[in-house]
Amino acid sequence: MPIVTTTEMFKKAYDNGYAIGAFNVNNMEIIQGITEAHKEENAPLILQVSAGARKYAKHNYLIKLVEAAIIETDLPIALHLDHGADFDICKSCIDGGFSSVMIDGSHFPFDENIALTKKVVDYAHSKGVVVEGELGQLAGIEDDVNVEKHSYTDPAQVQEFVEKTGVDSLAIAIGTSHGAYKFKPGQKPELKFDILEEVSERLPGFPIVLHGASSVIPEFVEKVNKYGGSMPDAIGIPEDMLRQAAKGAVCKINIDSDLRLAMTAAIREHMSLNPSDFDPRLYLGPARQAIKEMVQRKIVNVLGCSGKA
Repeated sequence: MPIVTTTEMFKKAYDNGYAIGAFNVNNMEIIQGITEAHKEENAPLILQVSAGARKYAKHNYLIKLVEAAIIETDLPIALHLDHGADFDICKSCIDGGFSSVMIDGSHFPFDENIALTKKVVDYAHSKGVVVEGELGQLAGIEDDVNVEKHSYTDPAQVQEFVEKTGVDSLAIAIGTSHGAYKFKPGQKPELKFDILEEVSERLPGFPIVLHGASSVIPEFVEKVNKYGGSMPDAIGIPEDMLRQAAKGAVCKINIDSDLRLAMTAAIREHMSLNPSDFDPRLYLGPARQAIKEMVQRKIVNVLGCSGKA
């Protein structure tokens, strides 16, 4: 089975009230943990790569790891560029075997965002690749993305944006944010479901994407802090809110920080309890297992896509 696009995935997800997880990958153990969980749950999957991950792990290594995962799992897997900053990186990924790319022009004025996004769409579609655009900006830090303040999506703009660009899916800003510090202590987590509802009314049947949607699972934060880390006041998006979004127009939910937390917590715990270990397999094995278990929890409790592959 080859790497697939998200077109059929999103149609099924929209029609049946679930979302597909888009999990950021950086190395073999992360890919193995994610894909093993999806194989056991028989769930569709998007593996996504940021510019930082591509720089760290190298394009060809990532492509071959994803191809290996398809052989091992026999699952439909889409390979997606997360937060493509310009046409050149999108083109490189399209030419290099990715089935989906995101062009993030959200920091540009509306007309410039349309022009850049359309340029990427025109090239991608000529190669059979799908494109995700973005309207509105999420606060927070993730790799090369650093935004200080939220800029919520204006529902009045979405129809024009989609029609003029031809994008296949749209990331919107409704209160999620990048990184592990999404809310301050004492602050009530809140997503703007009224924006999501109006967007879905203006774009019936169109797949919506949520970025910055990690839950920052407390047990991992506690473990990191217990075993020598320092992550005070790390707070994420409540899982019940994400499940509510997945039942509507949201077909793709991006998850990155929770993967980092699961892996880091497991490694910190192992090295603290086994200080003489120096074989990487001894601590990367538990880290891979922690990722697998966390991802299975997401598939069942948040995404609702178990058994949907």
